[in-house]
Amino acid sequence: MLSKTFTIVNPSGFHARPTKLFVQKATTFPDCEIFLIKNQTKKMNGKSSLGILSLGIAHNDEITLEVSGERAEQAMEELGGILTAILE
Repeated sequence: MLSKTFTIVNPSGFHARPTKLFVQKATTFPDCEIFLIKNQTKKMNGKSSLGILSLGIAHNDEITLEVSGERAEQAMEELGGILTAILE
């Protein structure tokens, strides 16, 4: 399993549009388990829009991305890029 913490730089946080893009990309890795963790206590499936939105990810929040399975390194790189992008 790979794990890395990212800081959300998007001024609006991780709202509906970035969440949709994240889930769309996450589902391109069907053999991976993908989780987002906020405050080391709230852990949600990274392939669930509702789950991600329920985390209430805001600007400057630190989010841990956990990925395991085939192509985990590629998933970590691509999904981490979405977490750190400025998407309006």
